[in-house]
Amino acid sequence: MSKTLPFQSELRPALPTVIGNVDYQKFEKELKRMDEVLILSGVEKQFVESCVANWLESAEEGQEPSARDRREYQKHSRRAMRCNVLQRVLGESFRGMSRRLAECALFQWFCGVDQLGVVEVPSKSQLQRYTQWVTPEELDELIGGLLQSATRTEIETGENALKLVHQIELDAVWLDSTCVKANIHFPVDWRLLGDATRTLMQATALIRNHGLKNRMEEPGAIISRMNKLCMEMTQCRRKEESKKERKRVLRKMKKVVKIVRDHALRHRDLLESKWKETDWSRGHVDQVIGRINKILKQLPKAIKQAHERIIGERQVKNQEKILSLYETDVHVIVRGKSGAEVEFGNTLLIGEQAQGLVVDWKLYEESAPADSKQLKGSLERIGERIGKGTVKAVGGDRGFDSQANRELLKEKEMFNGLCPKNINDLKEAQKESRFSEMAKRRAQTEGRIGILKNCFLEIQ
Repeated sequence: MSKTLPFQSELRPALPTVIGNVDYQKFEKELKRMDEVLILSGVEKQFVESCVANWLESAEEGQEPSARDRREYQKHSRRAMRCNVLQRVLGESFRGMSRRLAECALFQWFCGVDQLGVVEVPSKSQLQRYTQWVTPEELDELIGGLLQSATRTEIETGENALKLVHQIELDAVWLDSTCVKANIHFPVDWRLLGDATRTLMQATALIRNHGLKNRMEEPGAIISRMNKLCMEMTQCRRKEESKKERKRVLRKMKKVVKIVRDHALRHRDLLESKWKETDWSRGHVDQVIGRINKILKQLPKAIKQAHERIIGERQVKNQEKILSLYETDVHVIVRGKSGAEVEFGNTLLIGEQAQGLVVDWKLYEESAPADSKQLKGSLERIGERIGKGTVKAVGGDRGFDSQANRELLKEKEMFNGLCPKNINDLKEAQKESRFSEMAKRRAQTEGRIGILKNCFLEIQ
C-alpha cells in the first residue's frame, strides 16, 4: 500500500517560447521526453514511495509526521530524483547546478521548482544531500524497473510502454572494465606531507579568521615554507649525492609537519570548546573539525611511508600505501596497457546491450578481482534487473575468457562471444559469423567507456 499522500499541485507558469536557437529547442525537446519517460515508466512514483516509506520507518515511535511534513518530504524526494538526473546530463558541479537552476526556466520546470512569484531553488548543499537521498541498492532496483518498462508492451494498445519507436534489445550484452582514475599527487611519499600541511593550515586559517586564535606563525608562511621544501625535493635528483639530499630535505619536512600538527590540534580543540563565539552553525563547525581529523588520523602513516621509502630505502606494499589523503578507496591497478602500465583509482565494470544502453555496472571500492572472475556476478545482476533467461549472448575482450566462464556460458545456454586468449582458438572462433559480428560490435563499448569517464565521472 502506498504511503504517499495526494496533494494539489501548485500553479506553475508556462514555459517561455524561445525561437532563434535550434540547439535550445532540441534540448528542450529532450528534457520533455525525459519527463515523459519518468512518468510513463512509473519510476518517479516508485522513487517517491520508496523514499517516503524509508523516512516513515526511521521516524521515532509515537512521533507520526504531520501531513505538512509528509508533503514537504514528497516534494523534496521528487526534486532529488530530477535534480540528480539533470545534473548528470549537464555535467555541472553542485554550485554550478544551483546557479543554472536559478537562471533557466526550463531547468526549473524539469526539476519542479517553478512557481508563480518567488522561485526557491535548491542550494549547493541541498543538491549534495539529494545525491544521498536513497541507498545504492534502492537506486539499482529503480533502474531495473526502468529497463523492464522499456521492454514492456501495453496490452490494450499493443504499443511500447514508454512509446519507444524501436524495441530495446536485451538478448546480447557486451562487458568491459576500466580504471576510474583518482586525482592524486605523485609521488605518494613526500608529496603527502605537502598536501597535509596545506589542508591543515588552510583549516587553521579559517578558524583564526573567525576570531579564535592561538599564538603561532601565520599559516600562509608555513605553507610557503613547505612549498619551498617541495621544490627543493624535486631538484634533489639533479644534484650529486641525490639520495643524501632527499633524506636531508625530508627530515626538514618532518619537522615542519610536526609544527603543523600541533597548531592544527590546538585550533581544533579551541573551535570545539568556543565555537559559539563564532558566526558558524554547528554543522559548519563539524565540517571543519572533520576535515582536520581526517588528515590528522592519516598523518602518522603518511610520515612513516615517506620515511620508509626515502630514508629507509625500503619498498612499501601496495595494500599498505596511502595513495591520497582525500580519497581513501583508491588502489594500485596493474593492467599492463600501453601508456598505462600502472594506474591509480578504482575498477569500473560496465555491461551494455546492442543499442548502447548500459544494463550493468559495478564500481569496486576494494581491490577488484580479475575480469574473468567478474563475469558471473555481472550475469547475476543483469538477471535480477531484467529477468533471468533474457540474455542469450555475452561478448567481451580476452580478459574475460577462462575455462570456468566457457563452462558457465555453456551451462546457461548463452552464446560465447568472449575473445579467446589462445590464438588458435581465436582463429577458429572467427570463422563463425555471429562471433565476428559480436567482436566487431565490441569496439563501440570502448567508446561508451570514454563517454562515461569524460562526461559523467569527471563531475566534481
